[in-house]
Amino acid sequence: MTSGRNWPFWVLVGLLVVGHFVLHLAIGLGATAPDLLTPAVLLAARRTRGAVAAGIGLGLGLLQDSLSLDAFGAEAVTLTFLAYLGSRSRDLFVGDSAAFLLVYLFLGKWLHDVIIYLLSGLPGQDEILLWLLVFAPLAAVYAALAGVTVMAAYRSVSGER
Repeated sequence: MTSGRNWPFWVLVGLLVVGHFVLHLAIGLGATAPDLLTPAVLLAARRTRGAVAAGIGLGLGLLQDSLSLDAFGAEAVTLTFLAYLGSRSRDLFVGDSAAFLLVYLFLGKWLHDVIIYLLSGLPGQDEILLWLLVFAPLAAVYAALAGVTVMAAYRSVSGER
């Protein structure tokens, strides 16, 4: 769980959150920048209990929602749900190998995009299949690779396995 010696990890999570908003807003990359908020929530969730993880997801979801003009609350609901699921994943999967993190972050980001899409309204059947089978997986690969790269750099600096 959380302890005093884990502060470098929480700094990493904070840097992911700040990096997300810097890339998306300050630099203005928008959709071309990877989603670093979802990996931050998913990584934090693996180190916390369910209620704490859900609180982190809710807080970061509200922060993201404060910048949205449509579908307010969708990010808060989605990140809260994902954070809780992520915290429960420790009961099923032990360890955090690079391969596991890649799959975990990919599935988490893909599920994030599916839930956001469903909460934001459904267009025609053709569009949803294209979106779910092409665009959401590409965004998930992008976010998962960014998350695994950041964790690899963190592990090499901190000496954590």
